[in-house]
Amino acid sequence: MPRILICDPIDPIGTEKLKNAGFTVEFLDSKEMLKERIRDYDAIIVRSRTKVTREIINNGKNLKLIARAGSGLDNIDLKAAGEKGIAVINTPEASADSVAELTIGLMVSLARGIPRADYSMKRGEWLKKELMGFLLKGKKLGLIGLGRIGSRVARIAKAMGMKILVTKRTPPPPELMKSLEAKFLPLDELLRQSDIVSIHVPLTEETKNMINAEKIGLMKDGAYLINTSRGEVVDEEALLEALRSGKLGGAALDVYSTEPPKRLELIKQPNVICTPHIGAQTVEVQKEASKEIAEKIIQFFNNHKAR
Repeated sequence: MPRILICDPIDPIGTEKLKNAGFTVEFLDSKEMLKERIRDYDAIIVRSRTKVTREIINNGKNLKLIARAGSGLDNIDLKAAGEKGIAVINTPEASADSVAELTIGLMVSLARGIPRADYSMKRGEWLKKELMGFLLKGKKLGLIGLGRIGSRVARIAKAMGMKILVTKRTPPPPELMKSLEAKFLPLDELLRQSDIVSIHVPLTEETKNMINAEKIGLMKDGAYLINTSRGEVVDEEALLEALRSGKLGGAALDVYSTEPPKRLELIKQPNVICTPHIGAQTVEVQKEASKEIAEKIIQFFNNHKAR
């Protein structure tokens, strides 16, 4: 039976499913050992921490499958995997609701200054007059991407009375846009009209630094930016300058170009709310992602055996 190496922690429900299906399941002690240990395995399971580079893939003499328990695949060299005929799978369905809920939470936190209010209260301060927020109802929310996560954010925001603007590579299904009462716009026009912009695209060559100084310059003065997708979609230096100058009213970030971040200037800005890439960090999502990836691995090898 296939041997599976688990490189990053996953919920036990997945490992039990694999073991019950007869797979040999082992765990990586340290990421430095992956280059050597990968030689002995038919498949590996990773989350976002482990980087599956070309060098590692080339060392996988028996490797047939790379399984990502999560949505993004930017930590895997897909080109190298394709050249070696190694399949890559993930579980984008599992985390959609969790990331969408975090996005809404960050949006409310920006609007009402919740982190500052909490911090000040714990310091014995009473900043009621200083903490003047704004209503989300009636504001224009610009969504860059309308996939699993973006569409969920849109539905919640619509229920809160927000006006939904959408941009993506291809126009969304008319029935979806109708149900959201949303308007489809080119990226530049969406940036000009939105009070709050929320990013929901994968990291690709096309989306890297998509939100740069030029694009930020198109945004309304005092607008807000939320990024729960991938850090490198936003030019962090340009964002920092826009926040310092007052061009943007604030930003909320769950993802960063380097994780954990080495430079803290952006994070320490008073008009920035930060979380440590916790979009998928819910009990339910971790269980579901682990279960789904195990089921997909079992199906893959059953199909592989049947050929």
